[in-house]
Amino acid sequence: MLGSPAEADDAVQEAWIRLSRSDAEAIENLGAWLTTVLSRVCLNVLQSRRAHPEVPLEPDASEPAPTEEADDPEYEAMLADSIGLALLVVLDTLSPAERVAFVLHDMFGIPFDDIAPIVRRNTTATRQLASRARRRVRNEDPGDQADRLRQAKLVDAFLAAARGGDFDGLLAILDPDVVLRADATVVAMGAAPETRGATPVAERLKVARNAQPALLDGMPAAMWKPDGELRVVYRFTTSGDRITTVELIGDPERLAALDL
Repeated sequence: MLGSPAEADDAVQEAWIRLSRSDAEAIENLGAWLTTVLSRVCLNVLQSRRAHPEVPLEPDASEPAPTEEADDPEYEAMLADSIGLALLVVLDTLSPAERVAFVLHDMFGIPFDDIAPIVRRNTTATRQLASRARRRVRNEDPGDQADRLRQAKLVDAFLAAARGGDFDGLLAILDPDVVLRADATVVAMGAAPETRGATPVAERLKVARNAQPALLDGMPAAMWKPDGELRVVYRFTTSGDRITTVELIGDPERLAALDL
C-alpha cells in the first residue's frame, strides 16, 4: 500500500494504538475493524505524500530494517518479487483513493462494500475507483511513465535472476555491448573498474543476490545494504528491453548526495 517498510511499520503501530484506546470487546469483527483503521491510516499517509511530494518514498538509507523478518533475505526476496518496482511505479500514478481501492480489492480480495466506507464513497463509486486503477495497471500508461515502467521491469528481472543465480536470465536482459562500471570504492571491494560484454558482465553481476529494489532520482535502481548500511547503489541505463549500462556507486559522499 505504501511502498515503504518504515511507513508501513508506523501505520501498523498507529492502528495498534487506536485499538488500545478502544473497547476491543465491543468490536464485533476485529479483523474488519483493523483492516478499516489501518487502511484509513494508509490513505492519510498517501494523501499527505501527494500534498507534500518532498516526503521520500523510503526512509534514510542508513536506517536499519524495522523488523526481524526484514533481515531475512528469503523474506525480502519474497516481498520484492510479490510487489516489484514495476507495480510500485504504476501505483505511484494512482490517486490515493484509487490505490487503496485497487490494493484492497484486487490484491487482498476485500469486497467493495467493505472498502467503500474506508475511502468514504458509495459502493458504485468505489468499484469505479478500482476499475480505473486496474485499467492503468493493465494498460501500463504509455505516457511519461513508460520509460520508468520498462526500466522497472528490467530491474525486477535483474533482481530475480541475481537472487536465483540464473545466469541465462541475466544474459537475457543485458545488451550484447553492455558496460559495467565501478567507482574507486567498489573497486577496492574487489570489482573491476570496467567490464564490457553481456557474458563477462553477467558473470560479475550474478553475485548481486542480496541487492534490493530502489528508486534513484525517481528511476528504478537497486542497492546493497548489508546490516542495514547502504554500501553500493546500482544505477541502470536501459534501451528497449535491454540493460545497456550498470554503474556501481560506493563512494560514501556520492551515496549521501543521492536522491534514493
